[in-house]
Amino acid sequence: MAELYPPIEPYDHGMLDTGDGNLVYWEVCGNPEGKPALVVHGGPGSGCSTGIRRYFDPGRYRVVLFDQRNCGRSTPHAGDPAADMSRNTTEHLLADMERLREHLGIDRWLLFGGSWGSTLILAYAERHPGRVSEIVISGVTTTRRSEIDWLYRGVGRFFPEEWDRFRSGLPETDRDGDLVAAYARLMESPDPEVRSKAAIDWCTWEDAAVSLEPNGAPNPYSDGAPADLLAFVRICAHYFAHGAWLEEGVLLRDAGRLAGIPGVLIHGRLDLSSPPDTAWELARAWPDAQLIVIGDSGHTGSDTMREQMRGALDRFAGR
Repeated sequence: MAELYPPIEPYDHGMLDTGDGNLVYWEVCGNPEGKPALVVHGGPGSGCSTGIRRYFDPGRYRVVLFDQRNCGRSTPHAGDPAADMSRNTTEHLLADMERLREHLGIDRWLLFGGSWGSTLILAYAERHPGRVSEIVISGVTTTRRSEIDWLYRGVGRFFPEEWDRFRSGLPETDRDGDLVAAYARLMESPDPEVRSKAAIDWCTWEDAAVSLEPNGAPNPYSDGAPADLLAFVRICAHYFAHGAWLEEGVLLRDAGRLAGIPGVLIHGRLDLSSPPDTAWELARAWPDAQLIVIGDSGHTGSDTMREQMRGALDRFAGR
């Protein structure tokens, strides 16, 4: 097992009022006088886990965690069909991050996260480079439409039976079109049974896409509370059906804005759902970033990857 720091509890927490009907949960733990760091979780819609706190030296970091809109402890929860998803876009999340920074009186902070969180980190850092001290990312993604198409169509070449089941979960008229957009429509159905089945079918496919990882846990996406699965799939499909409202390739194109920000990119060689080429492209476009490819890891990580993540944070703690 990777040696992480002992579990810690928040010393402060609250609900950030965004002014448009959303309340975003946040918490702070570690040293109130320590180096500020923000944890940006994946999904989108996964919510922040308590275990992520253990990557940070509690004596040297002031660690801020938050649940992105409509998931985790933020309200309204996307598991409730009445929750309005029109106020949940990448722009809304970037504004929430800035509002939280200002609320906590932080000038600059380190950004830490992975998967979808890396997309949001890159978008924020390219928008506000002066507010970012360092970046540590595991599982690099930029949510290009090409990446989305790979995950929900291309990976099916490795799992034809499972992908056919994913496709067959849709109405017959939608099976040859945009599968992600079709799932997004199912997740807005007034019928709770339709929403529940779509969420299960989606998570079953996500589980299949990471099932070959030698150090991954079985069924990492399906193993959650029903309301959280509904929120996760609803938010994922909502974002991916819109390409995260990002111009195709913009985060790689504008990576020059990250100049001067030290970064560590940690990516699994065996990541089938998000292959390493995106991480490699980003490292080429961002001279201040170090790319570390982990030979025994896929998207869900390994002890080797977790040790590298903790090690990168330890190295930046003293800067």
